[in-house]
Amino acid sequence: MINKIPRRWTTVFFLTLIFLGASFLRFYRLGSNPPALSWDEAAWGYNAYSLGLTGADEFGRRWPLNYLESFGDFKPPVYAYLTILPVKIFGLNEFSARFASAFFGALTVLLTYFLVRELFPSQPLGGGHSPTIRGVTYGYQLSVISSLLLAISPWHIMLSRAAFEANVATFFLVAGVTFFLAGIRRGKMPARQLAGWLVASAASFALSLQTFNTARIAAPLLVLILVVAFRKTLWQQKKISLVAIATGLLIILPAVSFLLSPQAKLRFKEVNIFSDQSIVMMANQEIVNDQGATWSKLIHNRRWAYVRAYLRHYFDHFNPAFLFFKGDGNPKFSIQDVGQLYLWELPFLIWGALVLVKKKPGFWWLIPCWLLVGILPAATARETPHALRIETTLPTWQIFTAFGVVSAWQWLPKKKPKLRKLSLIAYCLILIASFVYFQHGYWRHYPIKFSGEWQYGYQPALEFIKQAEGNYDQIWLTEELGRPYIYCLFYLQKEPREFWQEAVVERDTFGFVKVKSFAKYHFFREQPVVAPTGKTLVIEAAKQFSGQGQLVKTFWLLDGSEVFKAYEVGHD
Repeated sequence: MINKIPRRWTTVFFLTLIFLGASFLRFYRLGSNPPALSWDEAAWGYNAYSLGLTGADEFGRRWPLNYLESFGDFKPPVYAYLTILPVKIFGLNEFSARFASAFFGALTVLLTYFLVRELFPSQPLGGGHSPTIRGVTYGYQLSVISSLLLAISPWHIMLSRAAFEANVATFFLVAGVTFFLAGIRRGKMPARQLAGWLVASAASFALSLQTFNTARIAAPLLVLILVVAFRKTLWQQKKISLVAIATGLLIILPAVSFLLSPQAKLRFKEVNIFSDQSIVMMANQEIVNDQGATWSKLIHNRRWAYVRAYLRHYFDHFNPAFLFFKGDGNPKFSIQDVGQLYLWELPFLIWGALVLVKKKPGFWWLIPCWLLVGILPAATARETPHALRIETTLPTWQIFTAFGVVSAWQWLPKKKPKLRKLSLIAYCLILIASFVYFQHGYWRHYPIKFSGEWQYGYQPALEFIKQAEGNYDQIWLTEELGRPYIYCLFYLQKEPREFWQEAVVERDTFGFVKVKSFAKYHFFREQPVVAPTGKTLVIEAAKQFSGQGQLVKTFWLLDGSEVFKAYEVGHD
């Protein structure tokens, strides 16, 4: 069956099945696993809540189009705007905060099918040939398998089930490439239809820039590659191309002033390797060890040291342990005993890449270019490999793998049907076993083992506070585990206008924003400053607890370890 082009209804059936499965994997118990909200997720939810109620963000900026100040992260704003409607419909909770990521994650799975059909069309534009092996066209199979692999991908599932704006940016990048190729390949269509495809592509690329910081580098590079590759076609449609360019510029225009601001430069300096002075110190020490020799100054030049550091960080993302065995070291992006890709994908990934380069079907060159470009911005960071920062490379890994799967099947001898049947059964069993193992780990062990990584404890603590706050004159919460003020705003559903009036906010020269207090809520790092009169409730990290005051309640992580202790000081 795989050697035949599926009928349209069969393709629709399988694609629908894959999309429904992908949606289930991303939406099922979305509010309870991951087991709690990270502070960034709480910030997305509350900013959407504030925008929906007042038209301003958490600090009162009216309809911000360039950034959300948040904790001084200066987040691109699109995710918050996409979350307004879910918050309106479902209320301010974990599910609504994560809805946009899960929704666009499922859509990316669906869109991957159409992306692959455009990448490997039966009649490519401007040379190349249809995706065939031994004369058999396999565009449909390749498209369906690519979507299936993304649907069950540990990497994509985990990043779709939390409020990660990178996941939405990936959708916009995939949409941008798909719409661009759809328009270019249909260059002889009526001008209005062609304009629609190219304008939609430009808008998608521009929205990715307004969604995630990494996309601000990856998207322009992808656009540049596409423009250079199809410059003749675009030049023939100059007016339409200009309209598309104008659309993209209009969307990104609000962010330009911020991208050129000192705050943006400070944020980049904070995380990139080029501001790491230890690299310079090490280079200088090597020169000293060589007694200042001229050859040593050339070899250990700090610029060359930075180049080596960048290359090392770049190739960290091809580390087999990261890709196939353990995954990202941050438990928010991996369950820690399954790679970002399944281990069984390794031989098919390599085989698919080799066959793709050899056969050169369709617009094959775009896949490796996309993969290599997507890693460029992440390699500047000090923490590598980083699954979130290179999510813009999805679904290129799955397309390579799908190419390997289909190619391997086509090369199996047709005169040995038993061998083909046994190979297919073995492949399906390995795929199912790997998927079941990942799902078992994610649902059975992951929330218990890593609840602390998700700041578990704030929700039950604030539910307790919400019921008891009338009994206290002051409430102090520790900052030991994160940024407690945003959890107070989120779980207490604080009216934004009241917060603007009551909040004591501190901004430092590096752009960081710290909320010290609002109303009766105060936040501390080391010791609370308890008022001499009145009754005060203190929520401390369990490891901070000094035993002073009357213990009221203890809060636990899902693995049974203590996370917070609540005690009261003073009297009525």
